[in-house]
Amino acid sequence: MSIRIGILGYGNLGKGVEYAIAQNDDLSLKAVFTRRDPSTVKIMTKDVPVYSVNDAAAHASEIDVLILCGGSANDLPVQTPEFAKLFNVVDSFDTHARIPEHFANVDKAAKEAGKVGIISIGWDPGLFSLIRMYGNAVLPEGNDYTFWGKGVSQGHSDAIRRVKGVKNGKQYTIPVESALERVRNGENPELTTREKHTRECFVVPEEGADLAQIEKDIKTMPNYFSDYDTTVHFITEEELIKNHSGIPHGGFVIRTGTTGENNQTKHAIEFSLKLGSNPEFTSSVLCAFA
Repeated sequence: MSIRIGILGYGNLGKGVEYAIAQNDDLSLKAVFTRRDPSTVKIMTKDVPVYSVNDAAAHASEIDVLILCGGSANDLPVQTPEFAKLFNVVDSFDTHARIPEHFANVDKAAKEAGKVGIISIGWDPGLFSLIRMYGNAVLPEGNDYTFWGKGVSQGHSDAIRRVKGVKNGKQYTIPVESALERVRNGENPELTTREKHTRECFVVPEEGADLAQIEKDIKTMPNYFSDYDTTVHFITEEELIKNHSGIPHGGFVIRTGTTGENNQTKHAIEFSLKLGSNPEFTSSVLCAFA
């Protein structure tokens, strides 16, 4: 008997979940819930209904696991605790600094309802979190390093699109190559957030928008851009579609450590991902945990 899945939110991540379900014989899609007019949402799977998110509670008995596919900036902090009162839930919340807060909110709601909630499932947080745990267990004397990119961050792209005056946009996370090489060379450097990555934003402004204010709002945004050297480019919608339509990503987790009587033997564990589509890979991880 297959696990009955519901999808909440049908953007890039929601579509990716639908594709992933089709590849897993033990999963079956039962419903898609959307904040849009359901009649305007066309999905790939035949004979599966699309409902308004407002009607989700009426279908709770039909779904074993609800996979939430909203953004981490504003959607999941509200939606996951709310729907954990009705469903077993899985999300890919990826604002690292707010994970303890998000966990506490979902944990409380799920426990009170007798449901299971799994949060922050993707590749980072997610698979990379597991690799860091393994690395610490195997090499307790050592250091962790995580580098992301070059690639499109869905969470950061979602965050800039919510800035006042922004019509559309994409954000690229770029590892600082010199820092990556220092780690691989066994130097064990102490690196600040700013020294490890830069962030590059391509923004389509609304007509008449205050460009200087948009740039300031992005660069000073806490948890997303304020701790990084960030570059903001203003482009047209046509340029965004032509040059930035893909959603690639990737990254590296490196654990360096020493063993031996005098800690004289050096080791390095490196795990990397190169993803043609960030949301489709993240969706596959979500389905694996569902």
